Amino acid sequence: MQKNKTFHKKKILVVFVVILVILIVLVCRLVFLMIFCSEYYGQKAKDLHQRERDIKAARGEILDRNGEVLATNRSVCTISVIHNQIKEPEKVIEALTKELGIDEETIRQKVEKYSSIEIIKKNVDKEVGDAIRKYGLEGVKIDEDYKRYYPFESLASKVLGFTGGDNQGIIGLEVKYDKYLSGSSGKILTLTDARGVEIEAAVEERLEPVNGNNLVTTLDRNVQEYVEQAASKVLEKKSADSVSILVMNPQNGEMLAMVNTPEFNLNEPYTLQNVTEGAVLSEKEKQEQLNQMWRNQCINDTYEPGSTFKIITMAAGLEEKVVSLEDHFSCPGFKIVDDRRIKCHKVAGHGAETFTQAVMNSCNPVFIEVGLRLGTANYFKYLRQFKLLDKTCIDLPGEASTIMHKEDNVGPVELATISFGQSFQITPVQLATTVSSIINGGRRITPHFGKAIQDADGNVIEELTFPVTENILSAETSATARSVLEQVVAEGTGNKAYIPGFHIGGKTATSQTLPRSANRYIASFLGFAPADDPQVLVLVIINNPQGIYYGGTIAAPVAQEIFDNILPYLGIELRYTQEELAELAKTEEAAE
Repeated sequence: MQKNKTFHKKKILVVFVVILVILIVLVCRLVFLMIFCSEYYGQKAKDLHQRERDIKAARGEILDRNGEVLATNRSVCTISVIHNQIKEPEKVIEALTKELGIDEETIRQKVEKYSSIEIIKKNVDKEVGDAIRKYGLEGVKIDEDYKRYYPFESLASKVLGFTGGDNQGIIGLEVKYDKYLSGSSGKILTLTDARGVEIEAAVEERLEPVNGNNLVTTLDRNVQEYVEQAASKVLEKKSADSVSILVMNPQNGEMLAMVNTPEFNLNEPYTLQNVTEGAVLSEKEKQEQLNQMWRNQCINDTYEPGSTFKIITMAAGLEEKVVSLEDHFSCPGFKIVDDRRIKCHKVAGHGAETFTQAVMNSCNPVFIEVGLRLGTANYFKYLRQFKLLDKTCIDLPGEASTIMHKEDNVGPVELATISFGQSFQITPVQLATTVSSIINGGRRITPHFGKAIQDADGNVIEELTFPVTENILSAETSATARSVLEQVVAEGTGNKAYIPGFHIGGKTATSQTLPRSANRYIASFLGFAPADDPQVLVLVIINNPQGIYYGGTIAAPVAQEIFDNILPYLGIELRYTQEELAELAKTEEAAE
C-alpha cells in the first residue's frame, strides 16, 4: 500500500515537472516572439491588412541632337474598383459606363467580383479621370499614370519605336535604351480591416517613383523631316513599294536621319495602313502586317547592292596594288568568265578606258577583272578587314547579317559577280558604314543614334561611346577613292547629284531582286560631301520603282535635292572651282 502511494506521488511529480517545462518553454517562446521578433511579425500583420497600388514612373524623354523633344509623356489615369469598399454599386456601374464608354455588363462583372482590386481601364484621359473623381464614389480609385506621346507622330517612327501598355519599349530606340528610359515604379500602401475596407484614420503610405532618364540622340529633327519629305515625293512619283534613306556622319558614325517610307503614326502603332476597306484579317494576319509595317528596312532587311559595292572592290584593288588609276582596259560590252558571258550595263561596251574612267562609267567587265586579279582569298581578306561580314552593331534591335557566299564555295564566276555587287545581300546600314570607313581615312566606325543620357534637369549622366577600329585601309587609298568618286559625280554616271560649289563624291547602282524574271529593280545612290573631307554621307534606295528605274536617273537627283538643302544647314560652305565660277559667270551673262 505504501509503495503504491509513493509511486502515485512520483507520477504526479513527473507530470508537474513536464507541465512546468512546457510552460517555461511557452513563456520563453512568447518572450522571444514578443520582444525579439516583434518588428518582423508586426510587419507581417501589417502586410495582411495592406493593399498596394502602383504609381507609374514617368518615362524619360527622347531628344534630338538640338534638344527637341521627339518622345515624351502625357498624364493619363488608371481607373480601378475595390469591391469591399463599394457602398452604391449601381451608381458606380452607371457612372463608369457613362464616362468610360464601356458596356454596362463588362463593368458590372468587375464591380461585383470579389477581389482585392479590379482594373477597369488604363490610359484614360486625365479629363475623364477628373470627371469620375467628381462623383465622389466610394470604392473607385483614380490613379495618375503616364502614356507615351510622340509630338511629331510619324517622324522617324521606325527608329524611335514605341512602348506597350506598361510603358515598356517594344521596338526601336525605345526598347534598345529601355533600361535608361524606364525608371522605377512607386507604390501607394493603404491599411484595411479584415473585410478589406480602408481604415479611415490610417495614414496612406507612398513610395515615390523614380522617373526615367532622358536619351539624347544624334538625330536631327530638321534633317529627318526634310529627308522624309524627299522620300515621300519620290515614292509617290515612281509608285515605288518603299524608299529608304539614311544620312550619317562618316567620320564618327552619328546618324542624322534614317527614313523608311511609308512611316507609321507612333501614337497609333497598332493601326494598320493601306488596308483594303471591308477586309477581315485574322489575328495572325494582322500581326504579320503590323510586323511588316514596323520593319526598319535600313537595318532589318538585306538587298543586292549592285554597283555601289564597286567602291569596296575599288578600295581593295587599290590597297592590294593589283590596279592603278592609270591602268588601261577594254570593254567590249561583256566579259567571259569560265563558261559564263557576263554583260556590261552598256551593251555596246565602253571600249578603251582607264581604271578611273571605268569607275566613272560603272563598267562591270573592268571590276570583274579587278576582282579576278585579287583572287578569292585576297578578296575575302578585305571583306573581313573592312568588317563587312560582321554586323555593324548599330544601337537598334534586329540588325540583319550580310548574306555572302562561303569562301570555299567561291569560284571565278561567283567572284566575278561579287566584284560588281551581285549574287549576295547586305543591309543598307552595312553598306553605308563600310563606305564611310573607306572614305574617312580608314577608320571602321560604329553607326549609332545614342549620344548621351541626361537626368530630368539636363545634366549629363553618361556620354555614350561606340567602338572604332583604326587602319582598316591606308590613308592614301582612302584619299584616292574619294578623288575618283568625286569624278563619278562631276562627270560620270552620278552627274545628276552634282551641285556647283559642293564637292560631292558618290556612286550609282541599279540592281534586280529575285527572281530575276519578276523584273523588279532597286535604284540607289550613295554620295558624300565634301569629297576631300566627308562630313555627310547619304544613301538613297528606291525599291521597285515603276517606269525608269536606273539609280543614276532617279536616285541621284533625290540625293542632290537632299544635299542642296542640308549642306548649308549643317554649315558646310560653298567652295567653287575656277571652272565652276566661269560657268556661273556665263550663266549670269546669258540671263542678263
